[in-house]
Amino acid sequence: HIQAFRLAEELSVPVMVCMDGFILTHAVERIDVPAQEQVDAFLPPFEPRQVLDPREPVSIGAMVGPEAFMEVRYLQHHKQLQALERIPELSLEFFKIFGRDSGGLLKTYQTEGAETIIVALGSVNGTIQEVVDEMRAEGHLIGSVSICSYRPFPLQALREAVQHARRVVVIEKDLALGIGGIVSTDVRMALSGLGLHGYTVIAGLGGRSITRQSLRDLFQRAALDQLPHVTFLDLNWTMVEKQIEREARERRSGPVAENVLRELGVVGAHIN
Repeated sequence: HIQAFRLAEELSVPVMVCMDGFILTHAVERIDVPAQEQVDAFLPPFEPRQVLDPREPVSIGAMVGPEAFMEVRYLQHHKQLQALERIPELSLEFFKIFGRDSGGLLKTYQTEGAETIIVALGSVNGTIQEVVDEMRAEGHLIGSVSICSYRPFPLQALREAVQHARRVVVIEKDLALGIGGIVSTDVRMALSGLGLHGYTVIAGLGGRSITRQSLRDLFQRAALDQLPHVTFLDLNWTMVEKQIEREARERRSGPVAENVLRELGVVGAHIN
């Protein structure tokens, strides 16, 4: 958060610090609160150019017309490119003052000599790294990359981190309906021309647990290139196929969510 303020103030852009909803927002852990002197050394006083002053009220338009819209959008793009350079610089400066690593574009884990590299965002990386440790101890050439900055996306940094591998597996906790993974699209751009095998794994939707055993089985199949292009981890195929059969049999099969929950016995009400 401290780095976010610094970046936002330097580039005059909004900065979002994101975390896993429910998985982390409802968890409790110890935190390291830095000294005020350290924060002051890293985050200088800020004098905004524009302020809200009730003594001098102004009205700000909600749109930019075609005479300037393209230029405004380009300048927003330009600031993203600037952020791509400043984020790792601020992370290094933060480390020198606070003595701990935080932020940056991405973090690699056991990627040296790895043939299979797992790419993911957020808290699932902790579980992934545990599985990587177990499999490395057994001789599997596997590593992982944690993406710390999603926008701007670290295309070049990711490309350099995975370029010597044979395959990349993206663990997605999101889904673009009809297409597949959202992060995978950006990862494929980073891998363009490298000739690596790429796999997308949709997992943990709605807060479902992503277990070490499930990941271990997944990574072993990936190492043998036995994964389909898009995999839904721990999907209840019996439930899914029953709904698909219902839709094929009945013209008006009803709402999907209620049908599935009713199969599970979660919905107790009946429709008259």
